[in-house]
Amino acid sequence: MKVISFFNNKGGVGKTTLACNLAAVLCDKGHSVLLIDCDPQCNATLLVLGEKKARALYWPPEGPQEDDPTILDVVAPLIEGDAKIARGVSVSAGANNRFGMDVLPGHPRLSIVEDRLSDAWRDATSGDIGGLRKSSWMHQLVEDIGVKHDFVFLDLGPSLGSLNRTALLGSHYFCTPMGADIFSIVGLRNIAEWIESWSEFYVHGIKLCDKRHADAVDRFGIPRDAKIVQGYLGYTVQSYVSKYVSGVRRPTKAYEVIIEKFPSEVMNHLGSHLAPGVTGETVHLGDIPNMFSIVPLAQSAAAPVAMLRADDGVRGAHHAQVRRYAGILQGVAESLLANIMPEEDGDVA
Repeated sequence: MKVISFFNNKGGVGKTTLACNLAAVLCDKGHSVLLIDCDPQCNATLLVLGEKKARALYWPPEGPQEDDPTILDVVAPLIEGDAKIARGVSVSAGANNRFGMDVLPGHPRLSIVEDRLSDAWRDATSGDIGGLRKSSWMHQLVEDIGVKHDFVFLDLGPSLGSLNRTALLGSHYFCTPMGADIFSIVGLRNIAEWIESWSEFYVHGIKLCDKRHADAVDRFGIPRDAKIVQGYLGYTVQSYVSKYVSGVRRPTKAYEVIIEKFPSEVMNHLGSHLAPGVTGETVHLGDIPNMFSIVPLAQSAAAPVAMLRADDGVRGAHHAQVRRYAGILQGVAESLLANIMPEEDGDVA
């Protein structure tokens, strides 16, 4: 099981679209994928399950549906002050959506756990076993419901708060989808400083806990280190809208100058966090084109872009765009797999 977070401090970079569509590619290759929606905006849940299902989850006519749990059900004990999550929560099966992946839906009220996790983090860095247990909630979750999957994808919001910090603590790897703007670069810098800061405090808290409670860390299955510190898989760049003259693409200088800075900025700020085997040559996973009206069609159909059909509204030139995007996603997925397991040439058992 490989746990991968899709995360950037900059919003609007196509993070959710990329995560969900890459998961669909891996499912099509025969891998089992679980998507956990950790963003209170719930865009991944809406994209994969569709608007009708989302309405049933969040605005049911007769109260909450007990057979359709969300991530809020998982963290309910934490909100009530417990040190553990609810275990055995069922997920929405991949057979019930066109992406083919299992889904633990998000919830808009997930943000209310932020204060609880913030308090827990303060206690964790002081060596408190209860704080460490609460801060390892994502590790508990993926060990509970993710172990039967080859991959667990976490779709995170852009915050640098306690919710995302603890989600990353339960991850092995992370990717940073980026847009062609300076704020994506600023986001990279923020992420690097943030991870370096809290990971040191976490390890210090583990050491303090060991002194006070010799076997507690291992007994409760708390991670002894933050694997994410050496888990950066790479980045993608969402292309800007180009102008074409006589069918020839005319690059926009201002955007191109920014894009040219990405390789050096990535290596300067996140180079020390690269996953084993990832290099400056392989850290760029690919470029994601602007698909204009294709993405809204996919959202409306609750389907991966590569699987859009005529009855989803695909017309004329859309077919070529769908094929092009499908090919690009295949390439990004292959790069992702190669960076996860370079010694196995991208193959995952």
